[in-house]
Amino acid sequence: MHTYGPLSTLFYDADRPRASDEEIAWNAQRLPFAAGTSLELMCGSGRLLVPLLARGAKIHGVDHSAAMLASCEARLKAAQLDTPLFRQDVTQMNLPFRYGSAFAAAGSFQLITDPVAAVAALHRIHAHLVAPGLLLLDLFVPAESAQRLAAPLVEVRTVKIADGTQITLRSETTMWTEARLARSENRYAHRRGAQRLAEEHATLTLTWYSPEEITDLVTGAEFRDVRIETNAPADDGTTRFALSAHI
Repeated sequence: MHTYGPLSTLFYDADRPRASDEEIAWNAQRLPFAAGTSLELMCGSGRLLVPLLARGAKIHGVDHSAAMLASCEARLKAAQLDTPLFRQDVTQMNLPFRYGSAFAAAGSFQLITDPVAAVAALHRIHAHLVAPGLLLLDLFVPAESAQRLAAPLVEVRTVKIADGTQITLRSETTMWTEARLARSENRYAHRRGAQRLAEEHATLTLTWYSPEEITDLVTGAEFRDVRIETNAPADDGTTRFALSAHI
């Protein structure tokens, strides 16, 4: 599973600094915060966690990336908020708390590309919930046009960060539609003008599921009352849907 390093975290934070009002409201409407503390799985740098906490929700966060959690800590401090954060792999998660709900936003669960690891993660999530604990997964399926690319897709994007320097991301993404797998070879270059300050290379892989496939996976991990909520397709043809289930 991909772990974000220092440069990719800086890029991500500049590119997507905060969840949209729509995404914040969508999660706030579906998560049963009155039933107890919630757990954000693969919470990253807190783009959704921090705004939900600011609304008064009680949420803990878990992520495998030290760089992402450090950024999340900084965001919490800047917002004068505080909550426990844990550095653990969700496939082996063992936290000292139990939760009324757990959620994974923006397709983050799809970064677990090994089916055996995905099942292990679901079992670990189940073990951390108290009845009738809710699991909420925000998922997506890439557009058909993206899945059928005959050659790797190369994209270059640049963001400016707070100190005035820039980070450029060059990504080369290859799709294996039959395996439902996308792999991006990412190169981050941090510059001040013409001066190169640092560079980072990372491989990001993700998978995707049909609603029927993820339902079977979740049901196999002993969740019940599985429901699928389909959202309107995005402008680029990406299909988004959500899964909710209880223990």
